[in-house]
Parts: sequence; structure tokens; C-alpha cells
Amino acid sequence: MSSQQAKAPHYFVPGPSRWPMMAGISMLITMIGASAWVNGVSWAPYVNILGILMVLVVLYYWFGDAIRESESGLYSERIDLSYRWSMSWFIFSEVMFFAAFFGALFYARSITMPWLADLDHKLIWPDFAGQWGNVGPAGTVENFTTMGPFPIPTINTLLLLTSGVTLTISHHAMRAGHRTQTAVWLFLTILLGAVFMGFQAYEYIHAYSELNLKLSSGIYGSTFFMLTGFHGFHVTMGAIMLSVVLYRVLRGHFTPTHHFAFEGAAWYWHFVDVVWLGLYVVVYWL
Repeated sequence: MSSQQAKAPHYFVPGPSRWPMMAGISMLITMIGASAWVNGVSWAPYVNILGILMVLVVLYYWFGDAIRESESGLYSERIDLSYRWSMSWFIFSEVMFFAAFFGALFYARSITMPWLADLDHKLIWPDFAGQWGNVGPAGTVENFTTMGPFPIPTINTLLLLTSGVTLTISHHAMRAGHRTQTAVWLFLTILLGAVFMGFQAYEYIHAYSELNLKLSSGIYGSTFFMLTGFHGFHVTMGAIMLSVVLYRVLRGHFTPTHHFAFEGAAWYWHFVDVVWLGLYVVVYWL
């Protein structure tokens, strides 16, 4: 946030903007392409990619407008507070998002498995075992090997925990007014996130090619890839956020007292770290 904040109006009312309408149209095109793609329509992939590119363009210019407004001193403490509440509610929605997937995993593992393996169901599926990571009651799923915590998941855990430390150091450097240190530690955080994603991509290749573990591998495969895949998507989004913040740091934006773009991205990154810790224990160890 700009150092000119003291000159900001009591409350800033933005002028008319075309970006909300453009964002809605872009997301509509994206979903039309995605829904047609899963139904095997030939033109669907191109429409889906077009919609995604349109969303990215809209976000680039929309966020650019917000940055220019902030740097020109139009944002007061009221706007700063509204951004904080908005980011807080956004992260809360993400908490609920992952809670739904963790809840599905708990229901399938702790309720459905014992229920299908009880005495009443032995007449229907006599060979079914209630342990987690099975091939289903009717044996319709191809045999696969479950994913353990070593070595890649544990390495990734260390990477994310370390990235949380480097990001905290960068934040303290920002608050102390040390811009170079802020940029260096922030770059290290982004680098650690990139290495994390590289290891996860390797883990997926290993799962498909050597363990025969796929999204279609029963409830184990679907919950494994949905949880780890969506988490990896969130790591990617967090790294993009931090990259934009790093660019702004190098451009001379922010002051030690006004830098919510940095703080909001840091909140999101720490949230992603916490989700991974829960995922690491529940998915890989239990």
C-alpha cells in the first residue's frame, strides 16, 4: 500500500468497471468448454483454454487497476480493513473446501469400510476386506499399491515448513524496511514452493507408472488425487501470488507499515502449509 495513504479520502468509491462483467463472461466460457470437454465434444478443449486465457487477462488488468489505485494514495485504512476481511473470508471458504474432502475421506475410511466388511455383508462380498486401500467390494478396481510417507511426501513436508520460515523472515524484513532482504527471502520461499511442485509431479508419475495408482483406483485413488491435487493447485496459486508480490517489492511498492498485498499472500501460504500437515498425516501415515 502506498506511502500516500495519509492523503487518501475517507472512503474510496471506485468508478464503473468492465472487469466484473468480463470476469463473468470468461468464467462462463471456461465452464462451457470444460463441461463439453468431459462429454467428448471435439471443439471443447479450445473453448476451455480460451476461457482460461480470458480469465487470466481479466485478472491481470483488474488487479493492475487496484494496484494503481493503491499506489496513487486512494486507499485509506477503511479500504485496508475491507481487504483484510475479504481475505479472511476467502481463506475461510478454502478451509470449508478442504474440510469437505477430508470429511469424504473420513466417511469412506472410518464408516463405509467397516460397514461393508461386517457380518451382514459377508454373504454378498465374502472376499471383501475392510482395510483402507482395497480394490472394492466386487473387485472391479485394478490392483494398486498405496502411497507411503517416504521419501517424497516427507521431503515435501520439510520443504513447505522451511518455506513458512523463509516467508516469515521476509515479512519481518519488510516491516523493518529492509527491501533487499525481503526480496531475497521471498524468492527463496517461491523457489521452495516450485521444488515442492516438482517433487509432487514426480510422485504422480511414480504412482501411475509403478504403483498403478490412478484417479480411478477406487475410493482410495479418488480421495488421494483429489486432496493432493487440489493442494498442489493451491501451492501453485500461492506461488503466483508471492511472485506478484516479489515483483512489486522489486518495483519499490509497499512500506514497512502498509503492505497488505504481502500479508494477504503470506496468510494464504501459511494456510496451505497447515493443510499439507493435516494431509501428510491423514493421507500418507494413517
